[in-house]
Amino acid sequence: MASGISAKHGLLTTKCSVFHSLQRKILPHAICIQRPTEVKCLRASTNSTIESQHNEKYCIDIVRSRDYDGFVSSLLLPEDARRSSLALRAFNVELAQVKDSVSQKTIGLMRMQFWKTTVEEIYRDDPPVQPVSAELWRAVKKHYLTKRWMLRIISEREKDMEDRAYRNLQELEAYSDNTQSSLLYLLLESLGVKDVHADHAASHIGKAQGIVMCLRATPYNSSRRKVYLPMDICMLHRASQEDFIRGSREQNVRDVVYDIASQAHVHLQHARSFSKNIPASAFPAFLQTVVLEDYLQRVRRVDFDVFHPSLQKRNPLIPIQLYFRSWKKTY
Repeated sequence: MASGISAKHGLLTTKCSVFHSLQRKILPHAICIQRPTEVKCLRASTNSTIESQHNEKYCIDIVRSRDYDGFVSSLLLPEDARRSSLALRAFNVELAQVKDSVSQKTIGLMRMQFWKTTVEEIYRDDPPVQPVSAELWRAVKKHYLTKRWMLRIISEREKDMEDRAYRNLQELEAYSDNTQSSLLYLLLESLGVKDVHADHAASHIGKAQGIVMCLRATPYNSSRRKVYLPMDICMLHRASQEDFIRGSREQNVRDVVYDIASQAHVHLQHARSFSKNIPASAFPAFLQTVVLEDYLQRVRRVDFDVFHPSLQKRNPLIPIQLYFRSWKKTY
């Protein structure tokens, strides 16, 4: 009897096993439920990767076309900071080109407001669907970048929409400090550098960069009948805006350029006076000094003739000089 029960239970168990085996083969419900989910996850992951690559490429392209020197400098940064640097420079390019790309001040101010809102949304982890915004959000999450520096750049660019000459050299320096120096502070943060001496050097380099950019843009601005050079220095040397608009190469115009270029050189010297106290990890953020030094040397060789044709050409040796300076770990 006991053996009969055992046999019956054994047969029942065998039948159940066969039934469940056939059920799995004929009706694979569990597999059917999981597969669409897995496919969706795979597609979402693939789409996210493609979108991320697109955003990165967009930033690379806009920096390479609008800020070539900054593009080359970014390539020489440590890999951990390279992508964030390109995002920051793309952000700076987007702001810088607003003034020249709009016909009305109101439209320009609306674009500036868009970027203010964008920065606020980035720090709320809700960036708009826009390549630079997405890359900027990634950089902020990775390096804990300071929001104040981004808003400072936007506010200063917004004030610059007034489209007038700087009243004096101090006003040009303040503009340069709020834009270019703020960008350098963010680059230092992306490199993981928090050092007061590095910040002082960044402030002076930013001012020098803003001054040099103002000089370099003079021929282009003059061709559009716009002059932004400090009025106090122009008045000191009796150089009128018309002199620059018609591309004068007289001595009084050269004297204006000399005074402005000299101030940029002074800021570079001040920045280098901090070099012994600055951690080596900060030096890559200051590679732009190579470009500034190159322009100041070339403008001196042409006796401060800002309209000289040679100054309108890019120095093909700049990438090599940047690499060499990066290798030497100096600025």
